[in-house]
Amino acid sequence: MTALSILNGHVIDPANNIDTQYDIHINNGKIIALGAPPQGFSAQRILNASNRIVCPGLIDLRAAMREPGLEHIATIASETRAAASAGITTLCCPPDTTPIIDTPAVANLIRYQANQAGFARVLPLGALTQSLEGEQISEMIALKEAGCIGVSNALTPVTNTLVMRRAMEYAATYDLTVFLHAEDFWLRNDGCVHEGAMSTRYGLPGIPEAAETVAVARDLALIEQTGVRAHFCGISTGRAVRMIGRAQHDGVNVSTDVTAHHLHLDEVDASKFNSMCHVRPPLRTKRDQNGLRMGLKQGIISAICSDHQPHNADAKLAPFSATAHGISSLETLLPLALKLVSETGLLSLPEVIANLTHKPGKILGIEAGTLSIGQAADVCIFDPEHEWIFSESAVQSQGLNSPFLGWELKGRVLHTILGGKVVFELDQ
Repeated sequence: MTALSILNGHVIDPANNIDTQYDIHINNGKIIALGAPPQGFSAQRILNASNRIVCPGLIDLRAAMREPGLEHIATIASETRAAASAGITTLCCPPDTTPIIDTPAVANLIRYQANQAGFARVLPLGALTQSLEGEQISEMIALKEAGCIGVSNALTPVTNTLVMRRAMEYAATYDLTVFLHAEDFWLRNDGCVHEGAMSTRYGLPGIPEAAETVAVARDLALIEQTGVRAHFCGISTGRAVRMIGRAQHDGVNVSTDVTAHHLHLDEVDASKFNSMCHVRPPLRTKRDQNGLRMGLKQGIISAICSDHQPHNADAKLAPFSATAHGISSLETLLPLALKLVSETGLLSLPEVIANLTHKPGKILGIEAGTLSIGQAADVCIFDPEHEWIFSESAVQSQGLNSPFLGWELKGRVLHTILGGKVVFELDQ
């Protein structure tokens, strides 16, 4: 494996409180020194990172690969290649593949395909219930032994509260984190946008704030009852943030994340039937957006994720309510997060990087997201001043379904290193 040195870069490693210029030296896939190289070390390749930020490889808590089952839309190889171009070295894959990740064979297949592609690590989530039907608890211990990092029922709600309690108890027994999508099935009904002024104006069925907050309240009660470690995925309302913050203050073992697009888009962006803004949970009000941003600032929300959902072009061409929900969003994760620094001043650069690296790593319970000596050399090098247009020609993912196409973004990944190997290098 190539011995590598990254010289003259501005190293930001929030896990170790590093925010200064350092050289980084890598050998045998691991970081062996910061600053001066070890005696006798000779780099086979040198990357000059002058005027660049060098940080741990990004960790994305939610990204659909579409494989297995929907390879005509995207594959693990295509989407991990896109992830590498975005500085992401570790992704968490939800269990709603075809077949569903409720057997060790499917989990092993996903990990094998990711290893073969070699662009990023893919950590699968196992199904919380068999076939995601919400009726029978899955064989969680077998899924954990097959490499599943946690369990989830994806976007399919477990409507039977007793089943959810038993599933949480089982997960707690085997020290598995339960990943929750907070949405009340009955209140959501057939909604597709936030229930409010915009949904009324355009005659679209709405999803009320209570669809999220009712589900959060139920699940928080069960989390406290069972003692399970739990994580809420993609919270979208300010009220839910406050509820989770109160639970954290009371000592409940719960965390949450927010998608990058919920930090920059609101219900108005979905007006005029813009299907690129059909997402789940829906884009909420400007007040909710501000509540999400404050949740990040206060540390209630501890990760920013992409919630990457690639689709074929025709999936977004039907009437709004009939279109597929989701955004192809791997490649906008970092620049949208950086907007919180450059445009809002809400967070410092180290705080934003923390929400993309060691904090999601802590949620997953993995040793990643740091540049500590002895750790796997997963590194992202980016130019924070590079301005570029996010156009279809720039998209590496198979999915072109993004409302950010045509946006001018600031911050571009130049190199991504996975386990000491350069897996992406921007042509300049």
